[in-house]
Amino acid sequence: MIDYTEGSGKQYHIGVGPNDIGKYVFLPGDPKRVAKIAAFLKDAKLVADSREFTTYTGYIGDTKVSVTSTGIGGPSASIAMEELVACGAHTFIRIGTCGGMDLDVKSGDMVIAQGAIRAEGTSQEYMPIEFPAIADFDVTTALVQAAQAANHPYHVGTVQCKDAFYGQHRPETLPNGAELLRKWDAWLKGGTLASEMESAALFIVASYLHVRCGSCFLVIANQQRALAGLDNPQVHDITPMIEMAIDAMARLIEKDKRNA
Repeated sequence: MIDYTEGSGKQYHIGVGPNDIGKYVFLPGDPKRVAKIAAFLKDAKLVADSREFTTYTGYIGDTKVSVTSTGIGGPSASIAMEELVACGAHTFIRIGTCGGMDLDVKSGDMVIAQGAIRAEGTSQEYMPIEFPAIADFDVTTALVQAAQAANHPYHVGTVQCKDAFYGQHRPETLPNGAELLRKWDAWLKGGTLASEMESAALFIVASYLHVRCGSCFLVIANQQRALAGLDNPQVHDITPMIEMAIDAMARLIEKDKRNA
């Protein structure tokens, strides 16, 4: 493969090297959320800002931990994970937002993805569609324990991942709308909890690279509840979700130390 960095020692897209990051990494989508998450770490500092990829590194206890934004969707998320793993990272928690689907999933709840529907394109360049996109068990368990400790409403199950945001929100206006609506109905009947855009790609890439990845989301709103005439306020405060993810990562670090 061509060395596009021309010997700089930094990864081409995310702009970090092995000494810049920890082995444990949070993956928000929005670059503006990186500093918010980093504020919960000790001695966090900006180490790279390239394209949609902003990276801070700090500490949980005495363990180096990083936060890298991935931008929107599977293509950039897969690039971030590939390059972070090349620098030595092995454990990832995606921190994001989602739209609820199941009627029991309310605004402000947390969703922890156990698996993801691969209704996007990136993961299919890695593995055949028959291969499941599933979260790492240890990461998922830590997220559930953190949610329980916080006494915050949460749900664990399947999320749907897509490439086209507006294919979800106004499918009837698109040329392929009939197919989008047919599949959406199938996802609902299958008990899908929520819709987002990155976990399927991250879970598949993590499987291929033999690293750990889990995902947690704040439910901003639920369009199915709105259609059913149920209460559906919008919630945008990601602080409880960040606190839960930090707690989960701390649990993973301590477990790894015990098992070392």
